[in-house]
Amino acid sequence: MNATILPEKEKHYPVLLNEIVSIITPQYGGTFIDCTFGQGGYTEKILEYSKSKVIALDRDKDSKSISLKIKKIFKERFHFENKKFSQINKLDLKNENIKSIIFDLGYSYTQIKDAKKGLSFDSSGDLNMKMGLNDFSAKDVIHKLDKKDLEKIFKFLGDERYGKKIANKIVKNRKSKNISTQDLVRIIESSKRKKNFKRHSATKVFQALRIFVNREVSELIYGLINAAKILKPGGTILVVTFHSLEDKIVKFFFKSLSENQSISRYMPKTNEKDKLFKLINKKPIIPSNEEIKKNPPSRSAKLRCAMKEKDVVNFEKGILEKFNYLLEIENLSNKIWKN
Repeated sequence: MNATILPEKEKHYPVLLNEIVSIITPQYGGTFIDCTFGQGGYTEKILEYSKSKVIALDRDKDSKSISLKIKKIFKERFHFENKKFSQINKLDLKNENIKSIIFDLGYSYTQIKDAKKGLSFDSSGDLNMKMGLNDFSAKDVIHKLDKKDLEKIFKFLGDERYGKKIANKIVKNRKSKNISTQDLVRIIESSKRKKNFKRHSATKVFQALRIFVNREVSELIYGLINAAKILKPGGTILVVTFHSLEDKIVKFFFKSLSENQSISRYMPKTNEKDKLFKLINKKPIIPSNEEIKKNPPSRSAKLRCAMKEKDVVNFEKGILEKFNYLLEIENLSNKIWKN
């Protein structure tokens, strides 16, 4: 999960970079956590300011080589760990004053075009979609889960209206052969009545599989929860989303926790006092027309951010209950090991 870039070799465009810098103000110093290091776009910009320090995370081991180059330049001001951002609470932060935590939930062009990762419906060969530190691949999902489970994944993680038909065809086809990336694309296309010329027919199913394989829902939910726990009052959390499901989760997290939180559900609302966050922007910040023109994939980006006001106990209950149905869908992966 990292910044979107244009389909130009070696050209990298961190999304909403100027807007993020204006909110986190690295010119005044502090330690920043870049939860989705990727190609280092946000990190490098923050480190341009001499009083700043960055701790960067990425589950993709391919980011390690980029991190080594930045380490050579910025020395002790930069630290990288090959970790999922849900593990942010496992970092050693005893002597750190964390000013801001940044999440960019998009995939880079480099990752999408990496044949080994198999994220794109243009890829050839086996289905994969593993971004790093995974337990199973898209191939395992397609060949080992039953049609009802596949239908749920396509419907709730990809909003695919033809999910049932696609799942039926997958189960039928896999009886006679292993389904490759292009086999799956053909199955999806043959399951739909009309072609949408604005969006590839396979987009939603591939999105659903990618989310499921990388457990992106639980990663995001626990990433936000643990970020809020380690952040001190006055610190900020910023999240760039790229599709409606992840934006729905982030919006709920910030909005629900910027409203008064009750110690007891039986207390009247007027007596409630505790708020975890103060919203920095009530509506999401979106890219300018100039940025979209330079970097078309940024058009779907939304930046939401909030400042922590105080420590609140047991704040995570609300978001876990709200999105429990999605977490239960992710847990269908347990069946893979039984088949």
